[in-house]
Parts: sequence; C-alpha cells; structure tokens
Amino acid sequence: MHVLGVWSLGLPQTFQPLCEGGGENQLPPSFQEDQHPSTMSWHPQYRSSKFRHVFGKPASKENCYDSVPITRSVHDNHFCAVNPHFIAVVTECAGGGAFLVIPLHQTGKLDPHYPKVCGHRGNVLDIKWNPFNDFEIASCSEDATIKIWAIPKQLLSKNLTAYRKELMGHARRVGLVEWHPTAANILFSSGYDYKVMVWNLDTKEAVLRNPVQTITCHQDVILSMSFNTNGSLLATACKDRKIRVLDPRVGTVLQEANYKGHRANKVLFLGNLKKLLSTGTSRWNNRQMALWDQDDLSVPLTEEDLDGSSGVLFPFYDADTNMLYVVGKGDGNIRYYEVSAEKPHLSYLTEYRSYNPQKGIGVMPKRGLDVSACEIFRFYKLITTKSLIEPVSMIVPRRSESYQEDIYPPTAGAQPSLTAQEWLSGMDKGPVLVSLRPGSQVLSPQPLPPERSLSNSMGLALDQPDKPTAEDGRRSFSLWEEKGPRWAAEHRLEEKKSWLTNGFDIFECPPPKTENELLQMFYRQQEEIRRLRELVTQREVQAKQLELEIKNLRMSSEQ
Repeated sequence: MHVLGVWSLGLPQTFQPLCEGGGENQLPPSFQEDQHPSTMSWHPQYRSSKFRHVFGKPASKENCYDSVPITRSVHDNHFCAVNPHFIAVVTECAGGGAFLVIPLHQTGKLDPHYPKVCGHRGNVLDIKWNPFNDFEIASCSEDATIKIWAIPKQLLSKNLTAYRKELMGHARRVGLVEWHPTAANILFSSGYDYKVMVWNLDTKEAVLRNPVQTITCHQDVILSMSFNTNGSLLATACKDRKIRVLDPRVGTVLQEANYKGHRANKVLFLGNLKKLLSTGTSRWNNRQMALWDQDDLSVPLTEEDLDGSSGVLFPFYDADTNMLYVVGKGDGNIRYYEVSAEKPHLSYLTEYRSYNPQKGIGVMPKRGLDVSACEIFRFYKLITTKSLIEPVSMIVPRRSESYQEDIYPPTAGAQPSLTAQEWLSGMDKGPVLVSLRPGSQVLSPQPLPPERSLSNSMGLALDQPDKPTAEDGRRSFSLWEEKGPRWAAEHRLEEKKSWLTNGFDIFECPPPKTENELLQMFYRQQEEIRRLRELVTQREVQAKQLELEIKNLRMSSEQ
C-alpha cells in the first residue's frame, strides 16, 4: 500500500532509487521529459463533445403504433415517411399497391379496417412527404408511375383513390422519389430503366408525361439519391458500383468514383461540409462506411468496417448538430457519430441497441421535435415481427428546463426559397431558416384553405354569429402587425397555437372508439383548459399594465 500510494516529486516510490546517484538515464523517456503525473504520456485523452452522452429513448407501448400491416417487399427502401402531422407507411394490399396515412397523435392499436391510400396497380416502392406542404405526399410503384396525393386534414373515412397528379414517363418500375430541398414543386424520380427524371408539378395538368429533364448517364439501377443543402448538386449511388455527383438541371456528371474497394448502396451529402458519405460493402463483404471529398472521388478520405451482417445500412445526417446516424436493416441497432471537417472526420459516439430488428425507418423533420425534452432526432422503426412502429427519440441529457440554444441552431423550415421556374432558370438559394424556440415562429407548412380557416372553425364551435370572417381576421391581423405592440403579436401567436393540439384543430377531433382514446382525449382537454386559464391570467396582467401606463401618461400630460 505504501509503495503504490505515495508519490514524491511526481514519481512513485519504486522509481526513487533509480534517480539517486546519477541513475536518471535509466528512467523511461516519458519520465525524463516531464515528471508531472498529469502530463504523463499514458494519461488517457478524452474528446470534448456536447453530444457525447446522447442516448436513444424508445416510446412506451401506448405511444407506439400497433397492429400495422407493414409491407413484405424486399426492396432496400425506408417504406416510411413522417412529418409533424402524419406518419405514412407502405402496407400490404391485394390487387395493387397501397400505403397508410396515420395521424401522428393516433397511437395504439390500429383498426384492421383502417382506410388506405390506394390507386397504384403495382406494389408501392417509395413514399416521400412534400417538405413544404404537410398534406401532400408522392408515391412511386412497380406500375411505372408516380402519383401525387392530397391528404385531407380530417381523418379518412374510406379508402383514398383520387390522386392529384400522375406522372407517366418511366418505361419500367420506379424505385425512388425525392423532393427538391429548396424549390417548390420540383420532384425527382429514378426507375429501373436507369433514368432519373425531373418533374415540374407547378402546372394545372393532372397527368404529366414529359419531364423537364431526363438524366441518362447511369448504366444500371440507381440505388440512392441525395441533394446538397441548396439543391444545386445531386449525388447518386448505382448498382454499377459507381458514385456520381451530377448537375441536376442539365444531367452532366461532375464527379465519378471508380474505387473498387467499396461497393456503395446508399450515398448522402453531409450538409455544408463538402463531403459525401456512402454505406455499402467492402471487398470481403463486410458492411462498410466511406467518406469522400465531393470535389475528388478518386479515393475515399476514410473507410470504416462495421460488421459482417448482410443488411443495408441507411445513413441519416443532422446538419444542425453535425451528427451522423447509421441504421442497419435487419438489426435493431442505431450507431451515431460526430462529423468534422478535420481529421479524424468520423468520431464514434455510441450505439442504441435493441432486440427488435427494423425493416424500414422513418425520420421526423426537425420542426416536429420536442425541444422541451432536448430531443435532437427521432426515428420511427418498422418492426415487422411485431407489426409495430416504434418511435425512438435521441435525447441530449440536460438539467436545465429552459430552451437550449446551442443544440437548436436555426434549421430548415417549411417554406420554399425558390419557385420551380426560378430553380429551372438557374437560381440557387439555401433553405429558409427558422428558430425552434417555442412561440418564435408559426411552424406551419402552408396557410389553411379559406373554407377551413381557424377563425371559421372557432366561429362554428363557439356559435358566435358576430365572429369576423377569415378575410376580416386576416385584414385586422395585418393592421395589428403594422401598428400593434410587440406583446400583442406574441400573444396573438399563442392564441392561434392554443387552438391546435398536435397540429389538429381541437374541434375536429373524431369521437373516441376505445377507452384508451377516451382517456387520451380527456387528458388533452384538461391540458387545453389549463393553457387557456394561463392565457386568461396573462391577459389580465397585461390589462392591468396597460391601465397603469394610461394612468402614468395622463399624469405626465397634466404636469
């Protein structure tokens, strides 16, 4: 105990005889250079990161979506799309293809006769929500068509078969669809005819047969598509083992990877880092990640072998936190890394482990996260063995309950920065950024139609004949925005938000069918009552403050 525990001049007792009588040269080199214990060469070095302790939190059973007939398709797609209002999942359907659109708050067991969105003559292979309209979704199918659907705000009572637009240009089945990240009404599709087609949906025609551009540089099936931040570049991974960076307007190949040591399945732009990440397999059939410089695809910057499983790896990148999530198909794990522009480019953080293997995965946009719980990412795992959709939240542990500005920088909102014609004419713009701070901005994708406006809903619900119309309301709001004080705008926003619960009008909720739904509705109403009481209290305080200000103004004017 005495020998191990006593230190003198930075050296343990056992080394002291070596120092006596000129024995300095017998010391290890690290001790000769610096004898202070805190700077010894074997002292472990830790990398500082605010995301080092991020953990995955699965939802409880009552907050999952149970008894969902998930598709049995063997394609390596996500099969799930999520936005702040709905979760869409590809399902099994006799005599064609279909998918389900479930309101986000409608958790629990799904009705076996729940209405489907069906109209394709073949299996649905991919679905994607419009990033600028939470009530519009694109689907592609083995019947070689792409369909655009308008999802009604009220719950579906029967199967939806009427599509808004149909795109017919591919000669074989269509495997992928992708919306442009900044331009409105621009959709990309790739098919088994080895073509990528660019569609302009900003037309009145219901059936489109001629895309605005057809990219024909691929020699095999396209496995993945990804845009950079402003949508000026498109990266593709192809079955011919090549990664390409394209100009999406004209279809020219700007960069091409011919590296033989990595067979890419999925490719992803890493925000504004000017780097690409691909997942695939190595020469020895190990699952592998590779990081590339987007301006030089001759050799990867780094490669990392993960394991020997055979399932495809789905990469997801969060540009706000520079975190990379890698989800394996057929296993239940989610690995996450921190990405930096300097070496080492990929820093492993940790891994979320689960015994339930996922067939597909959905991701919630940043504007739909729970910032009060420090949630920075949310997955929706499709677990076919249990017919279950399980949300998994990635949480940054923080003690403070206030808004954490450092983990929620301004993020891409639900407003396009370009029209379709502006983008086609050659303009490039970054996404419109919004703050996730509660009350800072209305995170609504588009204004509601006049016949379903909030003021009309309130007027019908409260039976007030003297309620102003939607146009009068908008006119008065614009006047208040010009002349009213700042607090009025803030509390007008709070009042508008208080009418909505999980994105739905509280007066349009369907009647509960089960005891669980009844309890959920009861708790929502209790929460709504509490918020309204707080709003009334705040208004009373403001009224008193205004009275005091008026009194002070009168007294000063009299003096």
